[in-house]
Amino acid sequence: MHAWSGKFRREFDANLKRAVPDADAALIDAAAASAGRVVFELPWVWMRPREEVLARVTAVTGWENVEALHAKGRGVVLLTPHMGAFEVAAQLIGSRLPITVLYREPRQAWLGPLMARGRDGGGVSLAAADGGGVRRLLRTLRDGGLVGILPDQVPANGEGVWADFFGRPAYTMTLAARLTEHAEGPLMVFAERLPDGQGFHLHFLPPEVPVTGDTRARVEAINRSVEALVRRYPDQYIWGYKRYKCPPGVQRPAL
Repeated sequence: MHAWSGKFRREFDANLKRAVPDADAALIDAAAASAGRVVFELPWVWMRPREEVLARVTAVTGWENVEALHAKGRGVVLLTPHMGAFEVAAQLIGSRLPITVLYREPRQAWLGPLMARGRDGGGVSLAAADGGGVRRLLRTLRDGGLVGILPDQVPANGEGVWADFFGRPAYTMTLAARLTEHAEGPLMVFAERLPDGQGFHLHFLPPEVPVTGDTRARVEAINRSVEALVRRYPDQYIWGYKRYKCPPGVQRPAL
């Protein structure tokens, strides 16, 4: 898409330069190549045997952080932004501890069963992005389990607030922030895609900014922590994701 669509390329490059103002052509090309790999990677992750996918995880850093929080007996919230091989992260976690992951049906109906089949199982359970799914996530946390969520996924009308993300207002979900009020942590999760087909390096990191206070403060802290992680690995964020879109029915913030 980056090579074929001028509109996509301009938006992609502008989003990246918002985070890295001095981004050069080499970084932009690397980020575009990484985003392109996602398209081919997803079917492989969903359709290949899990042991084959997990064999490509060649390094794990910070798993002891998950174990330490889980040992306290409360639930743990794991925040996985749209970067790297994020689909691999849940499979690795599920192979070690059961995890319930928020799942939103794709707009393409034919893609739903493929995604669900590829994500569900192997220690991973799916919770729909609706009232019933949210209650399931809360039950999981009350029972001391692990919950996974993409904190930078744009929510529907009434499920978010406008919050700064790399200097621009972005409609940001409140659910991730609210879940952290019922849990230990959270932790940031990132599946780094290693160069030259060397596999993946999973990172489990404390947030850059402590996630405390009321819901609004927690939303802001999560955004700052996502920003910090992205700035460390700018070539791995999916800059083509429409992070700044305004969902139907949502009023844009006053400038």
